[in-house]
Amino acid sequence: MSQKSYTGKNALYLIPTPIGNMDDMTFRAVDTLKLVDVIFSEDTRITSQLLSYFDIQKKLIANHKFNEEENITKVLEKLESGQNVGLVTDRGTPIISDPGYVLVKAAVEHGYPVIALPGPTALIPALIVSGIDPQPFLFYGFLNNKESKRKKELEDLKKVSATLLFYEAPHRIEKTLENMMQVLGNRKISISREITKKFEEVYHGTIAEVLEEIVGAKGEFVIVVEGNKEKNTYENLSIVEHVHLYIKEGYSANDAIKQVAKERKQAKSDVYKEYHIGGTK
Repeated sequence: MSQKSYTGKNALYLIPTPIGNMDDMTFRAVDTLKLVDVIFSEDTRITSQLLSYFDIQKKLIANHKFNEEENITKVLEKLESGQNVGLVTDRGTPIISDPGYVLVKAAVEHGYPVIALPGPTALIPALIVSGIDPQPFLFYGFLNNKESKRKKELEDLKKVSATLLFYEAPHRIEKTLENMMQVLGNRKISISREITKKFEEVYHGTIAEVLEEIVGAKGEFVIVVEGNKEKNTYENLSIVEHVHLYIKEGYSANDAIKQVAKERKQAKSDVYKEYHIGGTK
């Protein structure tokens, strides 16, 4: 009979796995993999290697972005029958830029315990070695593959004062840094490459400096970017001057009006009216 969770009920367990170094697997994670009756896995081939390394045999069910909705019924049936269910991704902590959210949401909505184990993740090591203010921080994950959408996302993050964290792939790292330079300016950044692996490396400097060093680099990257440290300077600006400030930065007149209204906490219609009354020269 399967062991019960601390709630006295069987549960869905979120089990982190190493992101490169097998020594980072916790004793509790190994014990939980042995405890559960079935494991939902992002890639069953990778999870099979992990289980083999720790001499564990379990039934695996593939769970990825293309079939996660279909797996809701399977997970609920397992839990309903009294089984403990494990959830793992290829590497690291489930749900952080990986599948799993859909299944957790369903389990919670149906009243089943969801138990998350602490363990390996790339973003926290990258943050604490960055030399950049760690609090507050905003983890964004992967930016959009399409450059125009990626730049729009960066525009939306431009005024955020918190430290920003991103994941990025090797084939896009240089272009993403160029986009950051264009949109955010030459900020202080840190990039961690291949965290916990043999060729782990950390780059420190401004975006321009790191761009020169990182040419041709391979592996998986975490980018840590200093937040916006500029103080609001619009207090001494008229609404018209404030709108023109954003237009000079490349905003359309309508988007500039929206941004000014948001920052000044005024109705967009009032800013629009003031802008057009004050002239658009």
